[in-house]
Amino acid sequence: MACILLVEDNQLITEAVSGYLQVEGYQTVVFGKTAGVLDLIKRGTIDLAILDIMLPDGNGFVLAKDIRKISNLPIIFLTAKDSESDRILGFETGADDYVCKPFSTKELVLRVQVLLKRTGVIGNTSSESRQIWLLGKDVMEIDNDKHTLFINDSEVYLTGAEWKLLLYLSGAPNQVISREKLLTECLDYYFEGSERTIDTHIANLRTKLGNGDWIGTVRGFGYRFNGESRI
Repeated sequence: MACILLVEDNQLITEAVSGYLQVEGYQTVVFGKTAGVLDLIKRGTIDLAILDIMLPDGNGFVLAKDIRKISNLPIIFLTAKDSESDRILGFETGADDYVCKPFSTKELVLRVQVLLKRTGVIGNTSSESRQIWLLGKDVMEIDNDKHTLFINDSEVYLTGAEWKLLLYLSGAPNQVISREKLLTECLDYYFEGSERTIDTHIANLRTKLGNGDWIGTVRGFGYRFNGESRI
């Protein structure tokens, strides 16, 4: 049973979301503020976090950044801040999805299910396993069964969206893939917004992959994975 953390100070929203998740078979843990959240996540019992941004004792963006320092669990922002700049900031802080209030509780739960499947917590049916890629002197090792990524023997932690994009791009090495295709086929329209969303995820992914040009930009067309397969 997956365990979902909900950090939300609105009691009505908390009861509605938590109740619906429990009906769908999830375990829920609820916090009304940021205090204590990081200590809980360090225990390794949380599979996905749903965060409000405006909280009584802090900011959800800051909380997400702190979570990313210790965990790669999926993060969904659930907030009334609906501007494009807020959405982009949300993805830049490491979120996998951004849901604006008012929202459909059923849709939110479906988004939770999709993220958990993509990160292998439930129902992972991917046939990919261990792959090794070379780029000059750099070595990338992807193990989809263990859900791990190593660059030159150093482990790299990705968000759910970054992991999905890396697998999708490396599944078609040296082929140019458009931003639109990444948004629609890779993320299944799951992330609402403009193609800038893809650019944000790719920028974050590149930073984590280090100095190697693993993901190249083809101006006017899209992105290309530059690694050479060894397995």
